[in-house]
Amino acid sequence: MQLTLKVNQGEGDYEVSTNLYTIVLWERRFKKSFTELGKDIAMEHIAYLAYEASRLAGIVIPGEFDTFLKRLTVCEFVLSDDELPTQAAIDTL
Repeated sequence: MQLTLKVNQGEGDYEVSTNLYTIVLWERRFKKSFTELGKDIAMEHIAYLAYEASRLAGIVIPGEFDTFLKRLTVCEFVLSDDELPTQAAIDTL
């Protein structure tokens, strides 16, 4: 599963994408299956994915996760139009 995240460490927005490696790192750190992310999501989960994806993308980040976390001003999922629900789907709710 690939997720795109919008991140800002105080120097402008950038986007990074997760991959299998970043997801496994997340599972190891939080001792959860990635499929549980949708049921019990915390900002720390999103920030950790951004941290590892940024590191792997070669973006300069602090060596410690907590320092990275302190610098974050934006950390959110980016949804494409394909991932957004259609009006018809919303109407059935």
